[in-house]
Amino acid sequence: MEKIRLSKLMSQRGLCSRREADDYIERGWVFVDGERVAELGVRILPTQRIELGEYARTRQQDRVTILLNKPVGYVSGQPEPGYLPAVGLIHRESYSPVETAARPFSPAHLKELAPAGRLDIDSSGLLVFTQDGRIARRLIGADSGMDKEYLVRVQGRLSPQGLDLLNHGLNLDGRPLKRAEVAWQNRDQLRFILREGRKRQIRRMCELVGLKVIGLKRVRIGRVRLGSLPTGRWRYLGKDEVF
Repeated sequence: MEKIRLSKLMSQRGLCSRREADDYIERGWVFVDGERVAELGVRILPTQRIELGEYARTRQQDRVTILLNKPVGYVSGQPEPGYLPAVGLIHRESYSPVETAARPFSPAHLKELAPAGRLDIDSSGLLVFTQDGRIARRLIGADSGMDKEYLVRVQGRLSPQGLDLLNHGLNLDGRPLKRAEVAWQNRDQLRFILREGRKRQIRRMCELVGLKVIGLKRVRIGRVRLGSLPTGRWRYLGKDEVF
């Protein structure tokens, strides 16, 4: 049986991100089969037991995940010329606490805060920022198949065959898309549920069947919904909320 780098195995098991794993190992906060490991690059067998020490577990508990209702006109990641990054909307004055996820705001919660997924500049809705590598991997890791739900306002005429193609049968960039769930929400709005995230996927899918997207809003990721969070406001992920 081939040995695997400890930090990689920790990430695969969902204990933390690889970057966090290296930090925890270097600090002596990781135990393999009950023995402390404090050397980077160590390789172990996949069958060996890995445990995080108390300090590592406490640090993970202190990490926050934030839900933002992103308006149109903001970019999800790095700023682009003429546009502001959505993370700039996260501050004390825009905090919108709810009873199930209320906690005191701290400037420390803005450090190492990274988007776990993207929304196009001309799209709105649920955008997740997190300090927790476990959540980031769950949402955007290579093996993530998490549902993401969107309400999409369209113009144009869609045939029954076109609706079937939106659900399954389209290709983008020479590769077939995974099966989606697409249905009419009302006369000019479709509801999309996707399990992948190609670049501008919904807009390009609609173009292929003769539709033009005039509004796109993400309303759910996994089991977490945008709900009544106002546009441009944010809240913490509750302790009982799980994606």
